Amino acid sequence: QVQLVESGGGLVQPGGSLRLSCAASGFTSEYYAITWFRQAPGKGRERVSCIYGSGDSTTFYADSVKGRFTISRDNAKNTVNLQMNSLKPDDPAVYYCATGMVYYCYPSESSMKYWGEGTPVTVSS
Repeated sequence: QVQLVESGGGLVQPGGSLRLSCAASGFTSEYYAITWFRQAPGKGRERVSCIYGSGDSTTFYADSVKGRFTISRDNAKNTVNLQMNSLKPDDPAVYYCATGMVYYCYPSESSMKYWGEGTPVTVSS
């Protein structure tokens, strides 16, 4: 049974950092692209970052997070991490990880086959 479980969300001050993790089970995540999305209250879901699978190191970042967020894999833990630095008031949202069960990054959320439940991120002083 394929499962994705996010963790690491919480409250952080502007300019602070958080590290989100997406733990996969029921499949070996290193062979598949994993995408992070976020959804703020009253807004649509935004694709934040994606990492290719099968040894391809290609990554994608939304313009809004480029230079501040870093996506990476920990294959020993079957996990994909999202390091978020210099957090801004625009960043609060529920952050989800998802996979389309292919090695490349799909551009759209409708192509995702499995989703986690999400982890909330709040940025406030």
